Formats: sequence, C-alpha cells, structure tokens
Amino acid sequence: MEMELVSVICDRYAAVQQKIAEAAHKVGRDPADVKTLVVTKRQPLAVVQATIDAGIAFLGENYPEEAVKKKQSIGNKNKVEWHMIGHIQSRKASLVTENFDLLHSLDSLKLARRLDRFCAETGRKLPVFLQFNVGGEASKSGWDAANKSEWDVFLPDVADILELQHLDVRGLMTMPPFFDEAELARPYFAQLRELRDYFAVLHPQVKWEQLSMGTSGDFYIAVEEGATIVRLGQIILGPRS
Repeated sequence: MEMELVSVICDRYAAVQQKIAEAAHKVGRDPADVKTLVVTKRQPLAVVQATIDAGIAFLGENYPEEAVKKKQSIGNKNKVEWHMIGHIQSRKASLVTENFDLLHSLDSLKLARRLDRFCAETGRKLPVFLQFNVGGEASKSGWDAANKSEWDVFLPDVADILELQHLDVRGLMTMPPFFDEAELARPYFAQLRELRDYFAVLHPQVKWEQLSMGTSGDFYIAVEEGATIVRLGQIILGPRS
C-alpha cells in the first residue's frame, strides 16, 4: 500500500512539473527557476513519509504545532526543508525560528521583531518572504496592497524590517482571491510582481528574487506571471483527512 502511494505521488508530481514547464516555456522562462513546495498540512504522517520516499523534500505546513509533531516523528534521517506558509501568531514565533527553514508569511512588523529577537537568541538568520494581500480581502493576512496608490502606507514597516539583523528578506508572498476560473487570478499575481519590482527600486541592496504564489488551481498562471515557488497540496497528495 505504501509503495503504491509513493508511485501515485511520483506520477502526480511529474504531471505538475510538466505543466510548470509548459507555463514557463510559454513566457520564455526556465522551468528550473520554479520550485514546487508540496503542502502537507492536515495530511497524515504516512502520506508525509510517502512524499519524502517519493524523493520530495521541500515541504510546506500551515500550522506550527502540527508541523513540529510531523518533523519529530520523521526524524533527522530524512533531509527535509520545512517551510511555514500559514499565518503565525506572535506568541508562536519561537516555534518558527526553532523548526523551520523559511517563513513565507511574515505579515507584520510586530511578528518580524519577535522573530528577530528569537533568532538573535539562537544565533541564526531566518529567511522570510513578506506577505501582501493583493485582493484586499478581510479574511486574508498580509499588508493591504490592493490599491497601488496606497503602497506608501506600508513602506515604513518594510524599511524597519529590512533593518532587522536576524531576518533575511528574500521576496514576497500572496494568496489571491479564489476563482473557479484560474485566469481571473492573473491580475493579482501580476500585481505582486509589480510590487516586488517597486521594492527592488526602493531597496536595491536586497535581493528581491522570490515570488511565492500559486496553488493547485492556478499555479500555471502564477508561473506565467513570475512565480518562483508554487505551493501545491491536494493536486499531488490527494484530499486532506
């Protein structure tokens, strides 16, 4: 049963890579510039282990406690890069700095300062992406970047974060509004790319290389618009329990 699951995951992953390659080639990009982060949130440990056995070691989780339990159960024999992609409450900042290789969802100056403090205590530098709410949805986390004329509102926060010595800002992340038709998400992905370019002019000392955007229903559109990391779960692992 386990080997069958590994085979299914391998086949699904390969199909996704083919679609990413097609999207990248369509706009003149190198498919190698796009990484697939496999999201294992709410998947049982057996599925996570099968994912690793399938040769995938680039995993994303939404909930710190759930991820830490999986990480401890799997152990260090499996070399896995763990990414936190969900909203983080400030009181859980230490879990992130102690257990994750990268944070996609840095969404406030308050959280940034706490992360920086915990990193300073352990002597590490945490790679992070800044999360922006390009759709202006109240249900989504991140700085509100829906209106370009108001981008200057969050510039002081970004400048302060870039001064923190133990955070390494590498790019931006977003979750656009959900649409049944993936094409409708395109303007939101394009807006995040424009915001990244805006920051690159204002803060050229930072390598604004990464754009974490695109999920199972719209990742190929995200790739066409410049995504460097797509976050895919059920399209590779099947329904969550």
